[in-house]
Amino acid sequence: MGRGRTNKIRLSAEQRQHLEALSRNGHAPVKKILHARVLIMSDEGEYGQQRWNDQQIGAALGLHRNSVARIRSSFLEQGEQAALNRKPRQTPPVPQKLDGEKQAHLIAICCSPPPDGRTRWTMKLLVDELKARSIVTQIGRETVRCTLKKTNCARGKSSVTVFPNAMRHAL
Repeated sequence: MGRGRTNKIRLSAEQRQHLEALSRNGHAPVKKILHARVLIMSDEGEYGQQRWNDQQIGAALGLHRNSVARIRSSFLEQGEQAALNRKPRQTPPVPQKLDGEKQAHLIAICCSPPPDGRTRWTMKLLVDELKARSIVTQIGRETVRCTLKKTNCARGKSSVTVFPNAMRHAL
């Protein structure tokens, strides 16, 4: 994969100009600049000035020759954007503790009257209530706080709706 070059890159004048501008401006992420330099050095078209092999490109840029070959093959198979940009994640690294249904339960608890002897729901009381109702097995106060902050829910206040701004705009 890394030694002999079976797939050759031939950049057009505008592709080469775009990659050179990207590698010189200094405002792009470092990996993107590095990948652009690999593509420029791999160019064997009429605008490519020096013939570099994977070993030389890797040594010049501090990469392994297999990384150079992978970037080049990504460019040939999927195009310039795939070779320069990272692939976006399909799923988040940590799944959400509270999905839509569980958030609805949390909001319903928050809008209900607080327990006896309390004037409002605290984060600890909400966490304990979620666990007591078996909505979740384990959850932290910060997760509950962030969820309530997203919904503009005020703990313990009697309001017509959880989303007061939505009602004001609807009128």
